[in-house]
Amino acid sequence: MAETDTTPEQPDTIPAHPDTTLVRRLVSRRFPEWGGLSVRAVPSAGTDNLMFRLGDELVVRLPRVAYAAHHVEKEQRWLPRLAPHLPLDVPVPVGRAEADDDFPLPWSVYRWLDGDDAHTVPLTDLAHAAEALGRFGTALRAVDASGGPPSFRGGPVTDWEEGHLPGAVRALAAHGLADADDADLATEAWERVLRLPAWDGPPVWVHGDLLPGNLLGRAGRLTAVIDFGGLGTGDPACDLMPAWTLLTPETRPLFREASRADDASWARGRGWALAWGLVTEAYYRDTNRILASVARRTRVEALKEYAVS
Repeated sequence: MAETDTTPEQPDTIPAHPDTTLVRRLVSRRFPEWGGLSVRAVPSAGTDNLMFRLGDELVVRLPRVAYAAHHVEKEQRWLPRLAPHLPLDVPVPVGRAEADDDFPLPWSVYRWLDGDDAHTVPLTDLAHAAEALGRFGTALRAVDASGGPPSFRGGPVTDWEEGHLPGAVRALAAHGLADADDADLATEAWERVLRLPAWDGPPVWVHGDLLPGNLLGRAGRLTAVIDFGGLGTGDPACDLMPAWTLLTPETRPLFREASRADDASWARGRGWALAWGLVTEAYYRDTNRILASVARRTRVEALKEYAVS
């Protein structure tokens, strides 16, 4: 379900609770020109990285798990190349630091993007969000993907799900989070997903993690996409999940049109929403309530469509 990293020199653990004192020391050592700037923790429900505001214009991003360390090199390399082609703001890396005795993984500094994530402060103009996010995906896929790394969500959904979905359905039912009818519908819907034809096009760029927490808005309108840890190449169906993680039945058609998704891609995208919602809610129901709530919303919205289709 999660990305794995095979780089042998990466440690299994990092400091349990990196704090502002540590970040201030790291910045002062590696970037003395920013050493006098204030450091403030940025609340986040993310599972891969910790963020600290550095002054008013910068943000420090520290991997919180070892497998996320290779995101640093990937984002440093590819984001500057992709950003000029994209219709929404994306993070701009301005500094990179290697591992040292204080922090055993590489980390980055980015320009700060103003806005609230769309989970904490929901977007109110969902029609605009649908069209803007659809155009974002279309533009991202149009960039030459030669040499791009495979995304961990760029293959079939079964490669990500790894056989965990039936157990997730049983676990949610056992904990009273899904009734028997939902469980039966989810099982039947998953069988339909397994029969879908596989993507047969060339690999294209995908963000891989277009969840509400990775979308920024101001005054109710979508302005930026962040967290490109899942960036890579593959089947673009995974980037259709916002139709069910974020949007409504009324605004999904706007997103689909702007995304230029054909019937097969749309069906695979809904399969991703079903699988991601079920497996993620079961996995995080006790440890990350925010992510579990997004997952619950996603699988409920997807199941509504499977119930009538």
